[in-house]
Amino acid sequence: MERQTAPDLNTAPACKAWADNMPQIIETSHQRSQKYGLSPESPPDYSPLAHNDLSLLIEQNRLLHAHAIPAMETLYQQIVNTHNMVILTDAKGVIVHSLGDDDFLEKASRVALQPGVAWSEQSRGTNAIGTAIAERSPALVHADQHYLSANHFLTCSAAPISDHLGNVVGVLDVSGDQRSYHKHTMALVRMSALMIENQLFSATFEEAITLHFHARPEFIGTLMEGIASFSPGGRFLAANRNGLFQLGLPFAALQSHTFSSLFGLPVSALYDHYRTASPGLLNLCMHSGVRVYGRAQLRLSNSVFQQSLTAERAPPANAAVAANQAAATARRLSGLRYLRTGDQQLELVIEKVTRVLGRDIPIMIMGETGTGKELLAQAIHNDSPRGMSPFVAVNCASIPETLIESELFGYEDGAFTGARKKGATGKILQANGGTLFLDEIGDMPFSLQARLLRVLQERMVTPLGSDKSIPVNVDLICATNHNLRDRMAKGLFREDLYYRLNGLVVKLPPLRERTDLETVVKKILSTESNNGRYHVSDEILRLFRRHRWPGNFRQLTNLLRTAIVMAGDEHEICLRHMPDDFLDDIEQAPVADNDTSTARIVASGANLEEMEQSVILKSLEAHGGNVSATARALGVSRNTIYRKVPNLK
Repeated sequence: MERQTAPDLNTAPACKAWADNMPQIIETSHQRSQKYGLSPESPPDYSPLAHNDLSLLIEQNRLLHAHAIPAMETLYQQIVNTHNMVILTDAKGVIVHSLGDDDFLEKASRVALQPGVAWSEQSRGTNAIGTAIAERSPALVHADQHYLSANHFLTCSAAPISDHLGNVVGVLDVSGDQRSYHKHTMALVRMSALMIENQLFSATFEEAITLHFHARPEFIGTLMEGIASFSPGGRFLAANRNGLFQLGLPFAALQSHTFSSLFGLPVSALYDHYRTASPGLLNLCMHSGVRVYGRAQLRLSNSVFQQSLTAERAPPANAAVAANQAAATARRLSGLRYLRTGDQQLELVIEKVTRVLGRDIPIMIMGETGTGKELLAQAIHNDSPRGMSPFVAVNCASIPETLIESELFGYEDGAFTGARKKGATGKILQANGGTLFLDEIGDMPFSLQARLLRVLQERMVTPLGSDKSIPVNVDLICATNHNLRDRMAKGLFREDLYYRLNGLVVKLPPLRERTDLETVVKKILSTESNNGRYHVSDEILRLFRRHRWPGNFRQLTNLLRTAIVMAGDEHEICLRHMPDDFLDDIEQAPVADNDTSTARIVASGANLEEMEQSVILKSLEAHGGNVSATARALGVSRNTIYRKVPNLK
């Protein structure tokens, strides 16, 4: 099957041409909507799937759902507090998951923009989700371009998500109030959809050679790279969107090729390269004569390794040992030492967790969203005696309540409608012998907390639909951005589970309180550009120090990743490489006054609630009473402002 490659919207000419073509796309979509028998004045259809049917739909799209959630969370952090929501649908346009600002989610529910509702063109007429599916390309539908009058208050930017064969498997969409539309939103959606596609591609071929390549080495590891997978013997399997573009051949023609015929290197030589102690980038010549750089992942079991003897000369028996050594090296590079960047608060955290490594003491990591809680958990695992065993992460907030029990504990064949044949192993058993990381533990459904407590105390797991208990031995790390004591007081978190998890508690400081910002920026730039060729100007660094960073390191990383692409061949990242929304936030942020006002509040003996109100009121004054601007500056939602200051009108 031949895939159609969409234009690269990261280039200005392609972006303009695509935008100029949008009116024709809208007109064609409106014509289709009329043929479906829809009326512009039709009321929204409030008929979502039943609870069980929605659970089944999510299960049927499990792989898409699992790989899309992290990208959706990252995307949401970039648009938080802008009256928008991030939406994931299946191939037919049925919403399976959404994230958004509370105030806008309520408004969106009035037009049934919620999980379980179909947003195909047949159901809703012209809209970004349905039109993206119909056109098999990104779609921007603004205000009255929507076919249904009820949807005119929306602006929606959607991009289809395709599998390795070019089939649309879902849609990623950002929908929001048309008055808050931002021109960069579509680019963010496109990049996020491409990120999901690459993740799906990598997960598709578990026993394969996967090559990441590009003509410019700094683009390897970015969204611009090509990815191609080959069988252990070198037979071509598939390539991602950018991979097909760089190879310059249709999918059908590539199926007759091998790794050697496409890149001029025998598979045996590839194995030899990765048996060296420090394998660098591959220097390859494609069939077209274009030279590219590459990095290969050899995800091969021992049996597959031996089968490759029939196609090419097999690597010697010590290749598996070399692979283990390479994995061990990677773990060391992701250890606690890697996190040391000179900040004293972080140094204290690292010192504390180092003392309890291998002591069977649960660790609780506190901190705001994006402060690197999972990165710290992974580093703790890598430096622990269990470093060579599995590290299994579970985000308790991102998995639907209907699925989290089966995700954690697993299930037997026939345990519930839609269950896989032969059942599934739960995350806890997958982590047996290693480390289980429960992220956002404060959001775990109350009904499951008792069962988790029983597993931790008895060290036995009973899958759903089974009467057999299986022994399990895991180190436990949890993380949350909630105050668990407050949730206990509200009856949302069990006290007995809290004290079972409450071994060593550490708190990661938010980025705005860190003293190592310049070092962190350099490290991120070095990682994202592979060779560290980029640096930020002094002006940008001063702006970074002023910013409150509500998304913390996740926000900073995404900002720098985009800036690298915008900078291109330039080595210094300057003001012109920054996105407009970041510059808008900087302009609206009040200039710091060395926290003297806060110090006076503390000295007055005010309680925490009074201090919060005082800070909010001062920020409101600085922003001329604009609640939205104040919320952005403080990194909270508008609802939080109204809740903390009840008399505000």
